Amino acid sequence: MRITDLLKKEAILLGASVNSKENAIDTLVDLMDKAGNITDKEEYKRGIMAREEMGTTAIGAGIAIPHSKNKAVKQAGLASMTVPAGVDYDSMDGEPSNLFFMIAAPAEGSDVHLEVLSRLSTILMDDQFRADLLSAKDKDEYLRIIDKKEQEKFPEETKQEQKESTSVKQEVVQEEKVVTNQGYRVLAVTACPTGIAHTFMAAEALEQKGKEMGYPLKAETNGSGGAKNVLTKEEIEQCDGIIVAADKQVEMARFEGKPVLQVKVADGIHKPEELIQKIIDGKAPIYHHGTSGVAENTVSEEKESVGRALYKQLMNGVSHMLPFVIGGGILIAIAFLLDTYDPANPSNFGVGTPIAAFFKTVGDQAFGFMLPILAGFIAMSIADRPGLAVGFVGGALAKSGMTLTAAEGVTPGFLGALFAGFVAGYLVLGIRKLCDKVLPQSLEGIKPMLIYPVGGILLIGVIMAIFNPIIAVINTGMANFLESMNGASAILLGAIVAGMMSIDMGGPFNKAAYAFGIASIDIAASDPNLAGIGSTTMAAVMIGGMVPPLAIASSSLIFKNKFTKRERSSWPVNIITGLSFISESAIPYAASDPLRVIPSCIVGSAVAGALSMAFGCGSPAPHGGFWVIGVIHNPLQFALALIVGSVVGAVLLGVLRKPVKEA
Repeated sequence: MRITDLLKKEAILLGASVNSKENAIDTLVDLMDKAGNITDKEEYKRGIMAREEMGTTAIGAGIAIPHSKNKAVKQAGLASMTVPAGVDYDSMDGEPSNLFFMIAAPAEGSDVHLEVLSRLSTILMDDQFRADLLSAKDKDEYLRIIDKKEQEKFPEETKQEQKESTSVKQEVVQEEKVVTNQGYRVLAVTACPTGIAHTFMAAEALEQKGKEMGYPLKAETNGSGGAKNVLTKEEIEQCDGIIVAADKQVEMARFEGKPVLQVKVADGIHKPEELIQKIIDGKAPIYHHGTSGVAENTVSEEKESVGRALYKQLMNGVSHMLPFVIGGGILIAIAFLLDTYDPANPSNFGVGTPIAAFFKTVGDQAFGFMLPILAGFIAMSIADRPGLAVGFVGGALAKSGMTLTAAEGVTPGFLGALFAGFVAGYLVLGIRKLCDKVLPQSLEGIKPMLIYPVGGILLIGVIMAIFNPIIAVINTGMANFLESMNGASAILLGAIVAGMMSIDMGGPFNKAAYAFGIASIDIAASDPNLAGIGSTTMAAVMIGGMVPPLAIASSSLIFKNKFTKRERSSWPVNIITGLSFISESAIPYAASDPLRVIPSCIVGSAVAGALSMAFGCGSPAPHGGFWVIGVIHNPLQFALALIVGSVVGAVLLGVLRKPVKEA
């Protein structure tokens, strides 16, 4: 569907003046309403805002493409405006946005918004096209510019274009023959998490830059509608190298033995020339599927450090585990909230009433997958899909505590699952290498279906049966350590784990503290005597992660002269993310001023964690922040600790920062 078919004159505003992101959205929604595309402005706007909460639709270079598939849309349509002065729309590149296209798609029917998004993302990568739109004198010229660009970019849709450009077409065919005969020197694969705008922008940027540099480039897009322009086996064999600009997993096995650059999708958009030149200069490492991929070129990229590799493997397991931990943990917490504690029968707490028992049963089932999922996806990140089953079984054996003499009895728990995940991953890698050396090529097909799972599961079973008792001893030591935590030592523990949450706000220290909190809950689940310290540790971890955004927001309100207008305007977002236990919203502030922001947040978090421990606050829920206050033990004291810690961090940050001068 062509852009000019969806964009009416009534939905175009040139030379608009808006002063905020919401003002820009309101203006575009009004245009959409004038064009008769929507039935309910408020409902449609809610859909737009919900999409913005997932991540900004300002994709850089002055472009913003807000969109919503919404029940308030009666017919697919577009609204567009230019804002010569620009407006802060939280763009990825930090620059103001001045060219807007808003998409409305009906809730039922085809994904027209995805088609239009991919088309807009493609043509808007042309600098001259954007400049022409911004300088258009009236709506007719604006539409003509778009129509001309569409005909140029998608000539197959216009028969008239095909007739009028016979000579041009012949040149293109000739060029394609040359490319076919010689092969593409550079190939690319682009993919973003949503598979919409950035996927196609990166592909277009790479293809355009390749053409400018004299290296015709083919880019495969892994969009929301599946892979398009797929790279062929022959093209891969003949090319000099492949650029994988992706923020999600793409099929990599086909690139075995080829030079491959793996970068963020944003680099594909903003650094296409640099990436292409690296391929041409032979600076891309050789890719080996299932291994770290050491470069074999004469000039190679630096190999990833062992610590970084282990961290990425651990985070792969943790990220897949979290939905089970959070969902199951919160449902279990609700079960306790709905039940009444009976001192005469403490083991029945959580299942004393039918409704509580329902929540507890569902929560237990979800929470029970925690260890197998953790181990399985750690193993998969190391050995690809063959590692998943072996790691999953290893995690299940860690959960059951199987030994050589009994089916269960020891409690390796969280530590056991970590051990199982890494051992399973590298075990499968070892089996694969051994098979490559001793088995003939004719048996290649039975490896993934027979040898890897049977051999891997058998060996991980033996290994876990041997090591489960050893890990259980370590786990018991950790349990004894937690049990010994009382008084001043418990307060110190709370300060340490909470402070760690603010060191890197989502990085290794943050994740280590959070993993310790989850491990504490896991240990407490197997020992009722530790239930208290397990939940209090988790509460300290959670409050520590809540403080940084809250401290920054509070400081920007108290010390206005020490923050820029843009920094001050983000305080509502920081309040919401802080209350929701999302530390990452503080990262931009920490990155721009680390020597002041990070110490302030660490101190504020440590104070909050220490107070939480001192007050005996406990959280049976591993996530949720302030929104699970109903299940937190001593909720008023928890809120007080959060306020005090946030204020301490805010005041310290305000004292450390210098006044800013804005033009």
